[in-house]
Amino acid sequence: MEKLWNDFSFGLFFWQIIILVVLILLLKKFAWKPILDSLNSREEGIKDALASAANARKEMQNLKSDNEKLLQEARAERDGILREAREMKEKVVADAAEEAQKKADRIVAQAKESINLEKQAAMAELKNQVAELSVEIAEKVVRKELSNPKEQHQLIEKMIGDAKLN
Repeated sequence: MEKLWNDFSFGLFFWQIIILVVLILLLKKFAWKPILDSLNSREEGIKDALASAANARKEMQNLKSDNEKLLQEARAERDGILREAREMKEKVVADAAEEAQKKADRIVAQAKESINLEKQAAMAELKNQVAELSVEIAEKVVRKELSNPKEQHQLIEKMIGDAKLN
């Protein structure tokens, strides 16, 4: 340490301090100010980026919640449309079944009516045939019996007797 004091020169120290002050002033004017300005602008840029990121995060959350709401609304609308479609399908099926049942009932009623008409026509035809056969048989019997005068008298007496009994 003594050697330092022995070699120490006030003139050199004075000039070194002046050079140091001038260097600090020059650095302050030409280097530090631009460096500090760039650091400040960089800090502002980082703050703005962080604020933008926070805003973007909030916006993303808002969009996500909006998307979820839209998705829920779409699901509800889809469920409503499916429910309406099922109800419409069931109604159409029920209407078709009811219409088919009505048509079947009409066809059965028409068939029954047709059967009754055909039965009545057959019965009438049968009666007509029976009547014709009866008339033919009666005609043949009467011709046979009326061909002989003795048999004619017996038939007339029998008919008179039957007429009195009734």
